[in-house]
Amino acid sequence: MSQGIRGGLLYRHRDFRLLWCGETAGKFGASVTGVAMPLVAVSSLHASTFEVGLLSAAGWAPWLIVGLPVGVWVDRLRRRPIMLAAAALSLVLFAGVPVAAWFGRLSTGLLLAVALLTGTAAVFFQTAYSAYLPSILEPADQPEGNAKLHGSASAAQIAGLGSGGLIAQVTGAVNGMFAQAATFLVSLLCLAGIRHREPRVSRTEHRPGALVGEVREGLRLIAVDPWFRTFALFGAASNLALMGYQSIQVVFLVRSVGLTPGTVGALVAATSAGGVAGAFAARRVAHRIGTARATLLFELGLPLLALLIPLTVDGAGVLLFVTGGFSVSAGVVAGNIIKASFQQSYCPPDLLGRLTASTAFLSYGTIPLGALLGGALGTALGLRTAMALTTAGIPLAALILVFSPIRRCRDLPTIRRPAIDPQLPLDSDGERALPRH
Repeated sequence: MSQGIRGGLLYRHRDFRLLWCGETAGKFGASVTGVAMPLVAVSSLHASTFEVGLLSAAGWAPWLIVGLPVGVWVDRLRRRPIMLAAAALSLVLFAGVPVAAWFGRLSTGLLLAVALLTGTAAVFFQTAYSAYLPSILEPADQPEGNAKLHGSASAAQIAGLGSGGLIAQVTGAVNGMFAQAATFLVSLLCLAGIRHREPRVSRTEHRPGALVGEVREGLRLIAVDPWFRTFALFGAASNLALMGYQSIQVVFLVRSVGLTPGTVGALVAATSAGGVAGAFAARRVAHRIGTARATLLFELGLPLLALLIPLTVDGAGVLLFVTGGFSVSAGVVAGNIIKASFQQSYCPPDLLGRLTASTAFLSYGTIPLGALLGGALGTALGLRTAMALTTAGIPLAALILVFSPIRRCRDLPTIRRPAIDPQLPLDSDGERALPRH
């Protein structure tokens, strides 16, 4: 089979097309939720700024609370039923918000519970979906599949951010929650239509404490393998910097640059469009120059333009913000596509769920820290200085990739490993050498 770019996956692969539609609908719903939930809290419940912040934290907290054991459960069970259950739970919870309002039962506590439970469902869905994709696609099709999924996710995010406020304005903030429920209904129907059936997982008895041991195995997989370790550390450092500047970018544009809220929304949407461009470019650039070199280009080269963001001024100077933000979004999405394809081909299949969850636990764990860092720096040093420091952290985080095996090769490894033993010696490329048979 040719190693070149193969097009038409959405047309020739029915199951992938359904997975793509379901995932895109879910991402659109999640993006709308990011706008609609705070609007419900502010407009209907007159929540405080701290309570609105708690809503965002509740959505991410499940990755830190249950992310690691979810990876073990995903490896023990079939992945598609997990995704179906997660989509069904999100559908019921989001539809329940306006129903609760009709009966006078809506409260900030209820919203926090919905955010926490739907966030937990998202952990199960995302972990299962990442491990499920390789089971329905041939290895040669996985880069294209990842590119299409990440590209549509970026487009859905842009559309969701723009639609969230409009839906709330037309239907009311509370009734707008039915729109989120509808997106998960679409996701549920698409997943139900997939014909591929995973082989039945053998039921084995797990001794007491086995869950802790398997969680530890997922973390050890990252610790002992230089490739997984590099990407996990880079993800944690990169998310710290990304959330540092993204948490204060709206305040910076309004108070330091002097823009209106409408203009700010348009600029943020324009920068998010970089994710779509990155999705289109990732596979083509990686095919031309190699996956390792493309990783450095997307994660270090493009994000250097983030240094333009703090220079933003009113008028034509807003182009500096758009250029920097667009480049960061393009680099992040393209880099994620390449990394996802690498992990799916390199990681042992029975450990992929644990790898996904362990990596997300480490990477997403810095997101709330980054938000706190941005706010603290903005308060102590001023918004423009804080933007300068946090945006500088984005290319600086990529130095982790430079001082790793990635710098010394053209392509990331693609050999599927049956096991990775921490006792095996390192070879010349910094990998664990496999025993010869």
